[in-house]
Amino acid sequence: MTSNKDIYKITYPIFLTLLAQNIINVTNTAFLGRVGEVELGASAIGGVFYFAIFMIGFGFSQGAQILIGRRNGEKNYSQIGPIFNNALIFNFLLSVVIFGISLNGVPFIMKHVVSSPQIYDATIAYLDWRIYGYFFAFISAIFRSFYVGITQTRILTTSAILMALTNIFFDYALIFGNFGMPKMGIEGAGISSVIAEVVTLVYVIIYTIYRADIKLFGLFQFKKVEFKTILLILELSVFIMFQYFIFISTWFVFFIFIEHMGERPLAVSNIGRSLYILLTIPAGALGTTVNTLVSNLIGAGRKEEVLPFIMRLARISLIIIFPFVLFALIYPELFARIYTDNPGLITASIPVIRIIAIANLFFAFSFIVFNGVSGTGNTRTAFTIEFFTLFFYIGYVYYTAIINPSHVAVVWISEFVYWTFIGSLGYWYLLKGNWRKKEI
Repeated sequence: MTSNKDIYKITYPIFLTLLAQNIINVTNTAFLGRVGEVELGASAIGGVFYFAIFMIGFGFSQGAQILIGRRNGEKNYSQIGPIFNNALIFNFLLSVVIFGISLNGVPFIMKHVVSSPQIYDATIAYLDWRIYGYFFAFISAIFRSFYVGITQTRILTTSAILMALTNIFFDYALIFGNFGMPKMGIEGAGISSVIAEVVTLVYVIIYTIYRADIKLFGLFQFKKVEFKTILLILELSVFIMFQYFIFISTWFVFFIFIEHMGERPLAVSNIGRSLYILLTIPAGALGTTVNTLVSNLIGAGRKEEVLPFIMRLARISLIIIFPFVLFALIYPELFARIYTDNPGLITASIPVIRIIAIANLFFAFSFIVFNGVSGTGNTRTAFTIEFFTLFFYIGYVYYTAIINPSHVAVVWISEFVYWTFIGSLGYWYLLKGNWRKKEI
């Protein structure tokens, strides 16, 4: 049985990585909240749109991670390099295609879904710079999948700290015009995020060249493109790619619906989203750990340990998140002040913050269970569960935001709907499904 110490060694660096990525989100939101409500709301739409597209590349990397984890569990190290190398090529080419489509596609999409001209202009100003991050983020995702797959995640700690510090510095400099740099507002937030991704990728590449066992794993041996390997990764990842894209796209739709309620509900929801993502970091890190360790357990022939292991991590996840949830319920205004000094906006945010705090308990359990489904290699089943759940989720949001407009906090109750369905269906599949017969 995998010990808590082993789990901690893998999870802690992933936790720091997610923390750094979300410090970017928190920093952008906190700084832009002091620029204006329009910029705060636009960064929600622009940020979620960028993240939805990035999830296509990240989903592919998850397929590579599952496969690397399986080969690592089998101690078949020589097969890890071809997976990594071909995944790197594929994700780079994918980023080029997506960037090209985004150049003309982003203005077209935003013009047809955003109702406020001010929100539209600010969103485009942000995304005009932010989309350059696809090149670097897609490549970084493959490096991350390699280190998580082989359970050597220490590099993720230092890269996380580097990313966070870089973003904070350039956010402060470019949004407000400090250190002799131009005052660029929301455009500065887009540029600073891209710079942080560039710096982090350069660091990870240098680390891999000088510190990783390149010969053992066969890294960076680009003799030819192995379409068979890419297709094998795609077989695992295509449903994860769709699953993640649809999941984050649903967030995008959520914010578009909220935008039709007005600029204040949109600004409140961006504060809520930023806090929500921040609170999900512990369970998010454990979820990634579940994904790779389940794959390693199956690769080592220990299938009988999988379900008890998943449930143990679900309990750990709940225990870790509970104090944060309690604090957010008691002192919601303290969290709101991280993002804005506007008294009216702080007051309007408190009900949403309390709803989000409770929703994180549902997330902490269900996310672990759902990642266990993906870790078994049955990504088609995970996608089916996701797609089925989103049907009810979108229906609820559409009704409470558009058909029968309610308080924005009522719209946010949709998170309970989503995670209740995901957790229940995921657990049922792990208990009754045929994942034990899956070979990859």
